[in-house]
Amino acid sequence: MTQTLSFQVVMADPYEIAVEKVTAALKTEGFGVLTEIDVKATLKEKLDADFHPYIILGACNPPLAYRTLQSNPLVGLLLPCNVTVQETEGGSQVDIINPDVMLGMPPFSTDDRICDVAAEARVKLERVAAALKNA
Repeated sequence: MTQTLSFQVVMADPYEIAVEKVTAALKTEGFGVLTEIDVKATLKEKLDADFHPYIILGACNPPLAYRTLQSNPLVGLLLPCNVTVQETEGGSQVDIINPDVMLGMPPFSTDDRICDVAAEARVKLERVAAALKNA
């Protein structure tokens, strides 16, 4: 079975509003935003390159992160869960990482505890995507 890399949501909301809605929807599911990378500003500053509004949100659900890190500290290489929001013509596009794909490689894919956490995170992030579709 092929897994999709992300749960994608196209929103009619302007970029700034979409970022606020994504952050609120993540919070509802127990995720906090640990990092915010403003890709447009970074590319302008570092390369003097123009890019459309695009942000990478590093989202973390502490109880889920703790459980996976207890099982295998290497999982920290894949944390936090990334969510991107970008301006598109007529609105915004949100992409939320699919934890099954992120944690679907060895040695994580053979660890039942990590697979259980990935499944729990997937359900929560799918609810975030559904909430954004209905927002």
